[in-house]
Amino acid sequence: MHVKVVCVGGGPAGLYLAILLKRQNPSHDITVHERDPEGSTYGWGVTYWRGLLDRLQEHDPESARAVEEHSVRWNEGVAHVRDLAARHHGDEGFGIGRHRLLELLAGRARALGVRLEYRSDIGEPPAGADLVVAADGVHSALRTRRAEHFGTRTSSGRNHYIWLGTTKVFDAFTFAFTETAHGWIWAYGYGYGDGHSTCVVECSPETFTGLGLDRADRAEGLVLLEKLFAGVLDGHPLIARPGASWLTFRTLTNRTWHHGNLVLLGDAAHTTHYSIGAGTTLALEDAMCLAGALREHAALPDALAAYERRRQAELLSVQSAARYSAQWYENLPRYIHLPPHRMFALLGQRHSPLLPYVPPQLYYGLDRAAGRLEALRRLKRWLGPRAARALHARSTARRD
Repeated sequence: MHVKVVCVGGGPAGLYLAILLKRQNPSHDITVHERDPEGSTYGWGVTYWRGLLDRLQEHDPESARAVEEHSVRWNEGVAHVRDLAARHHGDEGFGIGRHRLLELLAGRARALGVRLEYRSDIGEPPAGADLVVAADGVHSALRTRRAEHFGTRTSSGRNHYIWLGTTKVFDAFTFAFTETAHGWIWAYGYGYGDGHSTCVVECSPETFTGLGLDRADRAEGLVLLEKLFAGVLDGHPLIARPGASWLTFRTLTNRTWHHGNLVLLGDAAHTTHYSIGAGTTLALEDAMCLAGALREHAALPDALAAYERRRQAELLSVQSAARYSAQWYENLPRYIHLPPHRMFALLGQRHSPLLPYVPPQLYYGLDRAAGRLEALRRLKRWLGPRAARALHARSTARRD
């Protein structure tokens, strides 16, 4: 069935949905409206993991290959605490510049026949569209005008953070914790290509005001942060994009995600704390789910209802993990004085709902014991069939 789709917002979610819908039916009339000029974007690099790449490959192999080719990868994490460091081998992670990701998706969408309209700011659903997709971010104008219907709720985190870049190319996903006279301040760093890395800096409100970051201008603030993280920056500068400022993270949820022919996608529908590195992944998964629901259900209300049910259910565990992750950093003094390898181990466990209620040293010991027990279980599962075959072979040999 031929449908007219208007997508408001040219971020990863909106562009990828347009790609998937055009692949499903090339006759669909699809336009993506983006209020900013083409090639302009906020942010630096984004992270994702192998699981997302596998799903991209399933849905559109061509764009998946392009994304992978332009990504950097790592399989280690390193935590710097004062002058000590701990390195941990983990899952394969990827980083790609947000600008490059949008460029690749926009190129793929155009090649499939999607119209891309830049400098096009739409505040109301356009007439004549069968489906209007609000993919216009956390401050979505389309959603805000109907906030009461959507049941929009926002809550702000306690800590302050700022999204920066650097020419220091980190070889692993890097955590750096620095102690000051006013408390701890820390950074998350990861490479994403073109000789740059993302560097997100975070601290408590007390540290923020104690260091004078609330009063410093941009240049003064960057100089101070470069001194505080000199140990991991190796002389490289920190870079702020125009308009970059210190923020507190806003967690956004909506009771429902659709209204008539209008549906929410990506950050317009939900946000999760940046410390779990899942924002772009979740937005792309929204697009996959919505495209699938539109393919499986002929009636638009049924498709939008199915999309909402599935994605809200899938997000429950992720949103819980994000809340506990944010709280871990908000309660950093509880963990920071452990030996670095133990602190890093609990950093990896920060999504656990039990961790805030169990003494950190005890939790670490229990987690290690549980890990050894699970290793024994895996060994038994591996040995079980082999032992059975060996016994069966001996029994058969004796009968012979």
